[in-house]
Amino acid sequence: MEKSKVYFTRQITPEAMIMMYEAMGVKLPGKVAVKVHSGEVGNQNFIRPQFMKPIIDHVQGTIVECNTAYEGKRNTTKEHWETMKLHGWTDIAEVDILDEDGEMELPIKNGYHLKVNYVGEHMKNYDSMLVLSHFKGHPMGGFGGALKNISIGIASSHGKAHIHGAGVAENIWSADHNEFLESMADASESIVHYFKENIVYINVMCNMSVDCDCCAEAEDPAIADIGILCSTDPVALDQACLDRVYASEDPGKPHLLERIESRNGVHTVEAAAALNIGSRDYDLIDLSDK
Repeated sequence: MEKSKVYFTRQITPEAMIMMYEAMGVKLPGKVAVKVHSGEVGNQNFIRPQFMKPIIDHVQGTIVECNTAYEGKRNTTKEHWETMKLHGWTDIAEVDILDEDGEMELPIKNGYHLKVNYVGEHMKNYDSMLVLSHFKGHPMGGFGGALKNISIGIASSHGKAHIHGAGVAENIWSADHNEFLESMADASESIVHYFKENIVYINVMCNMSVDCDCCAEAEDPAIADIGILCSTDPVALDQACLDRVYASEDPGKPHLLERIESRNGVHTVEAAAALNIGSRDYDLIDLSDK
């Protein structure tokens, strides 16, 4: 079987984002949802809207997000809209909070723990999706990349609790840790099957704190920026980003790796590969000099 292609550039610019999208050779059809991370109020590391604007304009996309399942400034639709405005997302493109009017169910065929994934109801209005992920650490998942962005990120507020609780929303903070990671893989499967070939992924490896953009008080990054990677395969993409961290010669690398390894972060990638969402084997194509 042919290996998945992952494209890489050391350039971290809006222009490089467009170059990477074009490198995949995919034209997203119809109405395009662009999944971003809106950033919790107080977080200093999330990627700013002005950086994302050119690629969003390029695909004529609508910015999409879902409400959170924990305390903060994004856990209700009202506060989430206020945050989207405060952070400038509404200034650069149309914005849609997918679960503003409820949720819809997506079936999961062969999941570890989940039989259904709950996503924002507005997702039915889109024909394709561009997933723009900020690769960084995460307090629970170890790291956040493409797989986290299409699982926890697209899930409704209730759906997020459902994933965290490995199928039991009431167990949001008490479920077995590996079962939570496997449930993210389960939810990812439903999104990949929903959009089929009409979904692509770009990971930006900059401002890589051990904390997620969902943290209002996040650590400053300890590791140097690495670049931008993209693929039509979210498993290969996240694996390639992990490999870039391990290959880094920056002295701040151990701090990020400790976060990833202490949370068994790679297990989400392992679980997703086992569900045939994608492959951990890939060819890395370096476009840094393009």
